[in-house]
Amino acid sequence: MKRIRNFSIIAHVDHGKSTLADRLIQLCGGLQAREMEAQVLDSNPIERERGITIKAQSVSLPYLASDGHTYELNFIDTPGHVDFSYEVSRSLAACEGALLVVDAAQGVEAQSVANCYTAVEQGLEVVPVLNKIDLPQADCDRVRKEIEDIIGIDAHDALEISAKTGLGVEAVLEAIVARIPPPPESGPDSLRALIIDSWFDNYLGVVSLIRVVDGEVRKGDKILVMSTGRTWQVDQVGVFTPKRMVREQLAAGQVGFLCASIKDIHGAPVGDTLTLAGKPATQALPGFQQVKPRVFAGLFPVSADDFPALREALEKLRLNDASLQFEPESSEAMGFGFRCGFLGMLH
Repeated sequence: MKRIRNFSIIAHVDHGKSTLADRLIQLCGGLQAREMEAQVLDSNPIERERGITIKAQSVSLPYLASDGHTYELNFIDTPGHVDFSYEVSRSLAACEGALLVVDAAQGVEAQSVANCYTAVEQGLEVVPVLNKIDLPQADCDRVRKEIEDIIGIDAHDALEISAKTGLGVEAVLEAIVARIPPPPESGPDSLRALIIDSWFDNYLGVVSLIRVVDGEVRKGDKILVMSTGRTWQVDQVGVFTPKRMVREQLAAGQVGFLCASIKDIHGAPVGDTLTLAGKPATQALPGFQQVKPRVFAGLFPVSADDFPALREALEKLRLNDASLQFEPESSEAMGFGFRCGFLGMLH
């Protein structure tokens, strides 16, 4: 437990978060130089094409620190766009600390302020990092003052790095080990794991990204989903390194994936708590607050026969993006369809 660090990176769009993540993975040996493709964690084609992060992804990295001990660094990736602010609050719920990455040329921007407040509210240790110091227009002193004035966290010892060239990135890993606290001591033996994210795999069913808070989960365990009361048998647990690596078990403090042949899309809701069916926990973990949609659109099938298929497609999408809300509506001109609510235009 004491050698685990769970952290995420808070940054505005284009401040270099995905580049820094790639560098951290490379330094910890998660990928060889020939496998280093830009934006390793952005696996969705739209993320690649636009150079942005949408989904919450996680990666576990072994890091040999200067004190001679090997630490397990669990990095949970967060998006920077306002459309995906719900993804950010989910990612932060699984962490004890966060790196606040700010572009040393552009300074503090709106989205990093909003996400940083979320982190401070959740009691995370925030480590400020100034990126892109290799740019001629970089002004570290001005940006330090902005971080202190606008966000209100101490930035006199902010790290100065260039994720693009790799300058100063080793110091970031040392700061994660030194300044971000380990997960709190786990409670009684009973398993409690928070579902951070879920997605649908055609072969495995629902795959859940989980953070184990208490106890441990291993292959073959019978687990209970606390909100639905349904039980499932665990087929597989493991971590991303960023490749999927199957493990025997996930212990308290670790972040990884779990498959239990859940074919029903509502089987493992995001923000829910998993526990052992034979020895259930008495209290569920606090979930995430529900979000209010800001942008609405009506979706109608071309033919009325496609209505059930559209509903199923929207349900699969909602499993992956819990900020999407939809309800059936009918229009005299368009027939039956759905009214969908989103957080922003990028959806």
